[in-house]
Amino acid sequence: MELKIVPIEKPAELNFILGQTHFIKSVEDIHEAMVTSVPGIRFGLAFCEASGACLVRCSGTDETLVELAKKNALAIGAGHTFILFLGEGFYPINVLNALKMVPEVCRIFCATANPTQVIVAETEQGRGVLGVIDGFSPKGVEDEEGIAWRKGLLRKIGYKL
Repeated sequence: MELKIVPIEKPAELNFILGQTHFIKSVEDIHEAMVTSVPGIRFGLAFCEASGACLVRCSGTDETLVELAKKNALAIGAGHTFILFLGEGFYPINVLNALKMVPEVCRIFCATANPTQVIVAETEQGRGVLGVIDGFSPKGVEDEEGIAWRKGLLRKIGYKL
């Protein structure tokens, strides 16, 4: 077995969701979950098929994001994983519950805009995702100023009253 680190390649402002699913039907069901959760959402989805033709299957509402998803799915190359890129101005918090309710979705590894590395194990059979490195390590613990900043930010962007 060999461990590999696969960086997610994307523009800094874009959010993405990396997960694991178990059936080719996932592509259509995830697409439906996205468009019914947020009207007008822009996204690109790619799914690594783990049997049969073993193709990267894809869908989406934005061709540039679909291409980005395909590129990253091929780089990860782990069966039954999917990667979903959200258009600028769209966020995981608005689609995660709907995505988790898709019957084929087994797990979500991450949902982030941070620089991310995917830890992949490779054997003679294929590849699997062991986990992710999402962003950077903590540099300390927030103080009163940090608490005030966090609470202010959440209210400024409309997620808290």
